[in-house]
Amino acid sequence: MLRKRALHVVIGLVTLSIAATGCGRSTSGQTPQPGAAASVAADAKAADLVPAALKEKGVLRVATAEGYPPMEMYKEGTQELIGVDPELAAAIAGRLGLKLEMTNASFPGLIPGLQADRWDLAMSSMSDTEERRKAVDFVDYFQAGGAIMVAKGNPAGVKDLADLCGRAVVLAKGSSNLAIGEGQNAKCAKKMTISQSEDAPTGLLQIDAGRAVATIVDYPVAKMLAQESGKYDVLEAQYEAGPWGIAIDKKDSQLRDAVQRALQELIDSGEYTKILEKWGVTGSAVQAATVNDQK
Repeated sequence: MLRKRALHVVIGLVTLSIAATGCGRSTSGQTPQPGAAASVAADAKAADLVPAALKEKGVLRVATAEGYPPMEMYKEGTQELIGVDPELAAAIAGRLGLKLEMTNASFPGLIPGLQADRWDLAMSSMSDTEERRKAVDFVDYFQAGGAIMVAKGNPAGVKDLADLCGRAVVLAKGSSNLAIGEGQNAKCAKKMTISQSEDAPTGLLQIDAGRAVATIVDYPVAKMLAQESGKYDVLEAQYEAGPWGIAIDKKDSQLRDAVQRALQELIDSGEYTKILEKWGVTGSAVQAATVNDQK
């Protein structure tokens, strides 16, 4: 995961630890709120639910952390943000009757930025976890798990997580894919040698150089990186698959409900599916917009 730009926000240590857990997943959670309209009136339109102060401003401020294709990245040779998350953010803003203002920030700074009112939403392949829900609510829009990436042809013969025991593995710092690897390592009789990279692409450079036999990357990202480079294989198993969510500060419950309804309108209209089809990630689609739906 490419998380380059530092964001200096003075915030409590608890909040920082929540934000720094990366794009990861968790098997723990609170009771989900199922269904598309669990928290809003059945006949309400998304634009009708927008808080008055935000409607007056006319701008929806959304933060992401680029460098995680196909979810969020720069268009080649430009500073234009493209990918699943920027397109969905634009579509949600449209449903809310607002102009989109998209900002690139460091991934660990996304939740502190919400709490400091630097932006209204954070949308950056962020997993809905119980720990993060201490600070934010999530409108869940995607499902994904971590997948093992190896060199083309899988010369080390890696079949699953257990096969990483005793091997050199590179994992992105601050991600739950690091947590998945460390969790497996705790079970290994012969421990892994784990190095940490700044992001998935730089981790792959260690595989290229023969310094690691594998990495773990969120499945849709792994598939795109492998397809574009032709240098890697992706094992099909997904570990700790769970929902990714649009993060909204807990004090902004009205905005959360508006975003939930906007996403459901996009699902119902087919626009959501078209965006995912464009980026080749329909296998990670959700059927309904839900809030805090990590099981």
